[in-house]
Amino acid sequence: MKTFKKVISIIMIAALVASVFVISTVSSGAACTGAGLAEWALNAYYDGWSYVWGGSEPGAVDCSGLIYSYCGGNRTSMLDDAKANGRDWGYVSSGIPRVHGLGLSRPGHVGVYIADGMEVDARGSDYGVCYEAIGGYNNWDCWFKLTAVSYPDNGWEEFNGNSYYYENGEYIVNTSRTIDGVTYYFDSTGACSSKPSSSSAAATTTDNSSKSTETKAAEDNGPLKSGSQGAKVEALQKRLQELGYYNGTIDGDFGEMTETAFKLFQKQAGLFVDGIAGADADALYADDAPAYVEEETAPKKNDEELAETGVEEETPTEPEVEEATEEEIDEINYSLGDYSDEIVTIQERLNTLGYLETQPDGEFGAQTETAVKSFQNMNELTETGVVDETTYNTLFSDEAVEMPVQEKAEEDNADDEKADEKSAGSVNAPAVTTPSTAPNTEVEKKTAQVSAKSLAGVTNSVDMQKNAKTTNYEFILWLGVMIVVMLITFAIVFTVEKKKQRKAAAGRRFY
Repeated sequence: MKTFKKVISIIMIAALVASVFVISTVSSGAACTGAGLAEWALNAYYDGWSYVWGGSEPGAVDCSGLIYSYCGGNRTSMLDDAKANGRDWGYVSSGIPRVHGLGLSRPGHVGVYIADGMEVDARGSDYGVCYEAIGGYNNWDCWFKLTAVSYPDNGWEEFNGNSYYYENGEYIVNTSRTIDGVTYYFDSTGACSSKPSSSSAAATTTDNSSKSTETKAAEDNGPLKSGSQGAKVEALQKRLQELGYYNGTIDGDFGEMTETAFKLFQKQAGLFVDGIAGADADALYADDAPAYVEEETAPKKNDEELAETGVEEETPTEPEVEEATEEEIDEINYSLGDYSDEIVTIQERLNTLGYLETQPDGEFGAQTETAVKSFQNMNELTETGVVDETTYNTLFSDEAVEMPVQEKAEEDNADDEKADEKSAGSVNAPAVTTPSTAPNTEVEKKTAQVSAKSLAGVTNSVDMQKNAKTTNYEFILWLGVMIVVMLITFAIVFTVEKKKQRKAAAGRRFY
């Protein structure tokens, strides 16, 4: 009997351990991915979720509830939880890794990093869920990998209808990879130009394994230009050589000859000529890429020929600058991923009008696209985020409307800082902030309107106790498993004891 009791005890302990393991597996969010969290947050914005303090149900969330509604985890201290569990983290000022669905943190507030410099956060009752560029309203301090979310190291990842390829924990950009015999090209946002043939394929590159980590990292960042080095430059030189533009050494060094050759290609392909291989590098590798055609130049007249005609040949002292013709203006079209000197001019104009705060760099990134959309909205243009002829002419006209200056900004910001300190000082309250400033971008204005309508629709249907998520579903699941285990164990013990009593009764009757 003692042996039997020991066996039962061991079974119960094993059941307890197994149930805890099951619960921890559920709560760890193994099925939750960074790309999935990013899409979840984007959908929350597009669906117009409202802000409810303490809420964590789809449709009504606070800042941490937006994340918790997807993957669970630690609501009150997500960054500290990540640090305690050895997850990667860092300061936003030092750069954010190319990873979908990272957590963002500042005192009293958290958000979700989407990609390409964009974030989503549940901001407050006056705003709802907002979607904008990093460095806008929120002054984020840290990025971190959430404990309840799994992030890829290598391989394909699907996000928002596009395919991305991860290497060493980050998705690659502005490069190409040959995978399972198929060459794929990735733009400045990391999106692949075509769907992968196999989601489990491993990448095989032509990179020299003896190269330093710094060199390999540099090859995957930004467009190719004078001074760039590596396998990407080598591939560019080979392609230019195939098309007849380049006859120098294939050495992987983007020098003067390579720059001249690429400029010549850009000119003959009808692209903006700047010698920088950014998004337009895709045209170089296209099947219909134009081969080099020697341009005809008029022979220079000698002195005797000039004397006979009596006309002196003009020698311009400085480069001629031709004004853009109507046909050239019609071709104006700058959008996300483009890179050119003209974009620098556009960014400078957006800076002057107050729509863009970042330093002009010539790259049409997410922040520039957001600024263009805001400008179009304020100037009653179609909000496309693309600088076409109409947008371009309006932008540089005297009638261009500047970004309105928000009144009482300093006072509201002071109130917001106080709210942050109050929220950060609370141990039991979720880390949230209810800003009091007026929306400072068009995205926030629209989000506030949608959120107000959504809040009116859910006020009567959403129980605040449910929004506060006081019921711990994981605990209920664990309790249910334990009750089942205890009932089974009780049934076994009861059956054995009954049999023992029957045997004892039979023995007494026998004697």
